Amino acid sequence: MAKYNVYGIGNALVDIVTEVSDDFFTENKIEKGVMTLVDEERQAALTAAIDMESSDKQCGGSAANTIIAASQFGSDCYYSCKVANDALGQFYVDDLRKNGVHSNLDKQNLPDGITGKCLVMTSSDAERTMNTFLGITADYSKEQINVEALKEAEYLYIEGYLITSENGREAMKAAKSLAKEHNVKVALTFSDPAMVKYFKTEMEEVVGEGVDLLFCNEEEAMLYTGKDSIEEAREALKSAATHFAITQGANGAIIFDGDTYVDIEPYAVKAIDSNGAGDMFAGAFLYGITHKHSLAEAGKIASLASSKVVAKFGPRLEKADAKQVLEQLFV
Repeated sequence: MAKYNVYGIGNALVDIVTEVSDDFFTENKIEKGVMTLVDEERQAALTAAIDMESSDKQCGGSAANTIIAASQFGSDCYYSCKVANDALGQFYVDDLRKNGVHSNLDKQNLPDGITGKCLVMTSSDAERTMNTFLGITADYSKEQINVEALKEAEYLYIEGYLITSENGREAMKAAKSLAKEHNVKVALTFSDPAMVKYFKTEMEEVVGEGVDLLFCNEEEAMLYTGKDSIEEAREALKSAATHFAITQGANGAIIFDGDTYVDIEPYAVKAIDSNGAGDMFAGAFLYGITHKHSLAEAGKIASLASSKVVAKFGPRLEKADAKQVLEQLFV
């Protein structure tokens, strides 16, 4: 029996979540609705322009949010990442532990440098815009992979944002190869349309002959496959993944279970903040399929959980919220 349900690899970023107006994007020349990598000086200027006192701070990064979500639902999880020996790095280690996630991090032996930060700006239409300074996580490499822990996992979960650096891509490939060698299933998320748009060739190399489970949204699915409709894209994705989940925002999701498509109904809510919706979907879904639920049932858990997270600010639920989701569906 696997020691860990999910072993994740990805960026370690302290998320700073704040509300801004559309004017803020114009005034600060920010491209709305996407993740943009910035240098430390640019991010410092932006954080100086927001209300830091009212902003929420959490350990994050896309895959970290997913791993924490899976843990809150009841999965045993491990997260492989890189932070620096600074105040935010120490905070990151403590926050992972507080959420029940094992990791490769040791507070007594963190490297010098600057821990990565992600400024998550939420506008009135509930859309998220991210400006990210990677800091030391830009140097994430296969050296951070704990082979023994990965061997003892049921699923490897790979964050698509790692595709932007050569060492990140090598880590993705190395982890996938190790997983295959030790009969660990491989799940991949495209993470963001920009990762597929600007790094398509590199992403295709990581996908290789395919993965066991792929997470993406409609735009990412069409960009990756080069198709003009979601109907065509989902057919093309069959060559990339044995199973996949295509999220559709307010319209729910499409699950491919290996044989048929399953339409996952949405749960109607007033969206306040879309930050973390995809991460939550993946985490809840991974919990479901590693705890004796069918892919269709896992899709329902994921849909309800992500609807709850968009109805609040920030990328996470509380552990009690996760329990409530399961009770609503299965009790």
